Amino acid sequence: MAPLHHLCLCLCLPLLLPPPAAPVPVPVPAPRTDWAACRNFSRDLLQLVATIKEPHRVLEEIHLSMEDPKNWPPRIGCSDACDPSTLDTNNTRCLQRILQGLQHYRVLLGSDIFTNRRLPTLESTLDQLLGLVQQEHGRPPRPTMAPSEAWARALLQRLALQRLQSFTTIMSRVFSHSASPR
Repeated sequence: MAPLHHLCLCLCLPLLLPPPAAPVPVPVPAPRTDWAACRNFSRDLLQLVATIKEPHRVLEEIHLSMEDPKNWPPRIGCSDACDPSTLDTNNTRCLQRILQGLQHYRVLLGSDIFTNRRLPTLESTLDQLLGLVQQEHGRPPRPTMAPSEAWARALLQRLALQRLQSFTTIMSRVFSHSASPR
C-alpha cells in the first residue's frame, strides 16, 4: 500500500502546488525612425513634385481651393507638435500626422484621379518614405476615395499635387531638423 500511497502523492502534489510563474517578457525595443533616410526621401519627393509639369497649360494659372475635410488630408499644423523644441523630446504625434498625410496622398495617387496620368517615380518615392514612417507607427487600414467625375480629374490632380507639394515642404523641414546632428 505504501508504494500506491507514494504514487498517489506524487501525482496529486503538483495539483496542490501554486502554478509556476509566467515567464517575464523581454521588452523588444521599438523600431527607431531612420531620420536621415526620411530626410533624403522627403527631399526627393519634394523635388519630384516640383518638377511635375501641368499637362493643361490653362491650369497653370489657376490656384484651386477646395475645402472638403472628408477627401483631403490632414495638414501639419501647430497642434501637431512638429516644432523643433517638441520634436527633440517627443515626436510621436508629429510622425502620426505625417503618416496620415502620406497614406492619404498614396491613396490619391492610386485613385481614379490619376488613372490617365500615373506618376510611378513619385509613387515609388512616396512608398519608400511611407515604409520608413510605418515601421514605427504600424499600418492602419488604407482609406479609399470615392470615384471622381471624369471632367473634374484634371482639376483634382492639380489640387492634389499642389497640396502634396505644400505638405512635403513642411514634412521635409521636420525630417531635416530631426536628422541633423545635435
